[in-house]
Amino acid sequence: MQELKSDILVIGAGSGGLSVAAGASQMGADVILLEGHKMGGDCLNFGCVPSKALIASGKAAYGQAHASALGVADVVPQVDYAAAKDHVHDVIAQIEPMDSQERFESFGVKVIREYGSFVSPTQVQAGDHLITARRVVIATGSSPLIPSIPGLDKVPYYTNETIFDLRDKPDHLLIIGGGPLGMEMAQAHIRLGCKVTVIEGQKALGKDDPEAAEVVLDSLRAEGVAIHEQAMVAQIRGSDGAVEVVTENGEIFSGTHLLLAAGRKANTDRLNLAAAGIEPIRTGIKVDDTLRTTNRRVYAIGDVAGGLQFTHVAGYHAGIIIRSALFGLPSKAKTAHIPWATYTDPELAQVGLTEVQARAEHGDKMEIARFDYHHNDRAISERKTNGFIKVMVVKGRPVGATIVGHQAGELINLWSLALANNLKMGQVAAMVSPYPTIGELNKRVAGAYFSPRLFENQTVKRVVRFVQRWMP
Repeated sequence: MQELKSDILVIGAGSGGLSVAAGASQMGADVILLEGHKMGGDCLNFGCVPSKALIASGKAAYGQAHASALGVADVVPQVDYAAAKDHVHDVIAQIEPMDSQERFESFGVKVIREYGSFVSPTQVQAGDHLITARRVVIATGSSPLIPSIPGLDKVPYYTNETIFDLRDKPDHLLIIGGGPLGMEMAQAHIRLGCKVTVIEGQKALGKDDPEAAEVVLDSLRAEGVAIHEQAMVAQIRGSDGAVEVVTENGEIFSGTHLLLAAGRKANTDRLNLAAAGIEPIRTGIKVDDTLRTTNRRVYAIGDVAGGLQFTHVAGYHAGIIIRSALFGLPSKAKTAHIPWATYTDPELAQVGLTEVQARAEHGDKMEIARFDYHHNDRAISERKTNGFIKVMVVKGRPVGATIVGHQAGELINLWSLALANNLKMGQVAAMVSPYPTIGELNKRVAGAYFSPRLFENQTVKRVVRFVQRWMP
């Protein structure tokens, strides 16, 4: 057993772990990084990157078939599903060097390609290495949740870790789970020529604003995706190429391929947390607002920390760790300014409180500013008028924003900035946007907040009339 020592030991080379390792090493810390699987973690290899690449293929096919409104003849797209998967893996390959072992070793990080397991509160074993570190950062991420459904173990199925290696186009893809992954994959596959059925036990896109989610769901239904809600799965049966999903109310859905998109579970099984005195919770590892675990020398970040499961959250957590573990500065993780987006068409994005949450927390003090896409000139010119933006405002400051529509994932950035810096609606309204852009929606919704205060205010009108009488 080779004994090693370091300032910081990072377990997991996904987005958060890589950010901590790179930052800490380049700032002078002695860093060891453990990764027993693929560098880059879920996001690069099985999640954000491949899913957005496949969505792009579906978007190209859809564009060919729906161009007549722009004066270009519609054509039936000739989809090569295997070539679309080649595109997916080429995108991964282009990004891969940024997350490679060689790159991080060039920063001075010692990379060990083994899983890590605690053997004591201060030591981690990885293969034939025994590592003692001043601080440990657990960044092991999450994996697809495989639900306990009778018959599932006898039927072939896919998850996000395997679907991107499938090269034969499914005739009929059954998707269990109507969350962001399920809906993104449903739309990508319907556009690539598959029949798609989504089976959701509760409400599809149930964590999002219901009004905004319904805009997305209506769009997917219009494209041909069958979405069945309140359909709890009771049994799965069949064989390769002939799968049946049976629900508790007796409905039977038949297809050729099955994709599980029923949620995520934190990767903690290999860690032997008990040996380190680290308390697990149902969603991962218990942490305080500084991201420390119940072992004060150990932090947990990203998906394994049991909160919001997004790549950008892991990156944000990495910054918290850099300030705390490297410089000893007080640094706490917050969630109010964390946005998320679902990359369907139209896109769906949220930051801060939804309308329901804002009403529950602030009551009558909360106001809603709203602006619809069909009033935006750029959206009209591109035939992208389906959607709206609404901002929940309390005492002149935004506390949440919901956007559904073209480029919603881009538009939400400004509202994350506003919430992170406690900006007022007047500061957003003072922004000047180039015309015509989709980005004008952000300025116009801020203007919509002030419009009744200016144009429907009798005091304002009296002041204006008075000034006009006396102004030379």
